[in-house]
Amino acid sequence: MQADAAAGRAVKRHVLVTGGARGIGRAIAGAFRERGMRVSILGRDRAALDEALAARVADFAVSADVTDAQAMADEIAAASEAGGAIDCLIANAGAAATAPFARSDADRFRAMTEVNLIGVVNAIHPVLPGMTERGFGRIIVVASTAALKGYAYVSAYCAAKHAALGLVRALALETARKGVTVNALCPGFTDTDMVATSLDAVVAKTGRSREEALAEFAKHNPQGRLVDPREVADAALWLAGDAAGAVTGQAIAIAGGEV
Repeated sequence: MQADAAAGRAVKRHVLVTGGARGIGRAIAGAFRERGMRVSILGRDRAALDEALAARVADFAVSADVTDAQAMADEIAAASEAGGAIDCLIANAGAAATAPFARSDADRFRAMTEVNLIGVVNAIHPVLPGMTERGFGRIIVVASTAALKGYAYVSAYCAAKHAALGLVRALALETARKGVTVNALCPGFTDTDMVATSLDAVVAKTGRSREEALAEFAKHNPQGRLVDPREVADAALWLAGDAAGAVTGQAIAIAGGEV
């Protein structure tokens, strides 16, 4: 909660989480709602969004593909009409594709860029003018350790996440005197559906057991485990609060010391 000194009461901020029906996005949405915030989630899968609403993860849900700028503008406007102006944006939606660089053509790089960079751009554009006009805003991009270092066989994903972090750093400078902070969270391999799908692919392709595949993922983390989505959510809560008002343009790794 934010303190409203003039009114002497708590202010309910409105938080929008893209990719909010599953994984890290769902954990973040739930954490903010538990703190009493109004929470809207955005995603492509209407059934998953409705399930999240039924589970009381969020107050409102809108459906759009983050790569579609007009749909994003329209649906974010709908969320704002339902829950009020967006005070905090969590740009979490993303996707990963695995292939050696030799089999990663320009189309694969474009696809990864569309989701992981342009999807962030399309989420920020509708909310930033209102934030600057009101003199308060929090923009948090869920990037990845792939924004901070390279990984083999995901060159297109790494390139797109590095680009998203570049956007964060540039926009933080543009908004530094406008009451808006812009930061990135960079989790390592996290216990989500996305990682579960990747584990299934490794098992199917290599014949390894699921335990062996999981160990391959976990070995990147010096703590020897996957990151818990709630750990990412806790970092988002901090960045969204008044106590982090001087923190902007940062990439915060949540990866057990990997980077």
